[in-house]
Amino acid sequence: MIVGINGNEANTTKRVGINEYAYQLLCALEKLPESKDHEFVIYLKEDPLKTLPKERIGWKYKILPGRGVWILKTLMPSLLFSKNKPQVFFSPSHYAPPILSMPSVISITDLGYLSQIEQFRKYDYLQLKYWGAMSMFKAKKIIAISESTKNDIVSHYPRLKNKIEVTYLSYDKSIFKYPISSTKISSVKKKYKITKPYILFLSTLKPSKNIEGLVEAFSLLESKNDYQVVIAGKKGWLYESIFNKVKFLGLEDHVIFTDFIPEIDKPGLIAGAEVFAVPSFWEGFGIHVLEAMAVGTPVIASQEGSLSEVVGSAGVYIDPKNPASIALGLARAIKDKKLLTKLGLAQAEKFSWEETARKTLNIITSS
Repeated sequence: MIVGINGNEANTTKRVGINEYAYQLLCALEKLPESKDHEFVIYLKEDPLKTLPKERIGWKYKILPGRGVWILKTLMPSLLFSKNKPQVFFSPSHYAPPILSMPSVISITDLGYLSQIEQFRKYDYLQLKYWGAMSMFKAKKIIAISESTKNDIVSHYPRLKNKIEVTYLSYDKSIFKYPISSTKISSVKKKYKITKPYILFLSTLKPSKNIEGLVEAFSLLESKNDYQVVIAGKKGWLYESIFNKVKFLGLEDHVIFTDFIPEIDKPGLIAGAEVFAVPSFWEGFGIHVLEAMAVGTPVIASQEGSLSEVVGSAGVYIDPKNPASIALGLARAIKDKKLLTKLGLAQAEKFSWEETARKTLNIITSS
């Protein structure tokens, strides 16, 4: 079978969220022994990065230069009119070409935008809502990255229930493995000017991540003068209020903003933290949560969305709408660090990109 894949989400040096999912999935797919029975064509706007799997017989990149709405203007015409078309097309994102001559499979990470409209710019919200819905209805199969995401899809679009499959994600076990050397941890702390034990947030800065709630919770800690909060991640959208909150609470000397964190720095930064905090209003999955547990860092996680599927009984759950609950969670995680480290290491081992890729391939080739 010829399998076409939109590989653009994976073809970036600054991977976050869906980029990491697409990248790790492509790498795992290429390694699967079962993949040798199929021919893969990966469609890209630009030449593939060196970190992507190398071309081989049965694994090729097709470069279609273009700008603007590339999926509509460039990818869709190629899929419709070129020779040797794929027999199935996979988009590891919410967006697929609206007109295709072959079955399509798409991945949906979460539908948080449908219930939290105010947390999105109007253009992004409209594109997610309408193009995302159209892609789901036209797809032969929909891959949800958690049971929580599947339930959200069914809640909003009941007719789609029978074509949704769940594939959990994973983390890079070659990089995030316990223990991380003290040298790496010290180097990262020095680079980012971290001088005290710290609580770490790592993700894109945007409203759904509830960073303001985390900052307010930190201000409630009796021991806050003994700690710092490291807020790591690139600026997304509607992030200005986060900086304003830090200033309003007088925490400028306690909070460090790092901006985007290169992959090479993540293991040391995560392993060096006293607590890894995920106070999000919702999450489709949470790869960084697995990475934290895998290097032995205690996790506090929102009780909303999919995080309970990832963390299991290995973390401390908090109410993201209640800063006092977040503060209590932070204090408990610091206190119970030894136990949470042990539980987290065991929980992280349950997830595998190889298994994710195998399930994904089965879904694609049976569509």
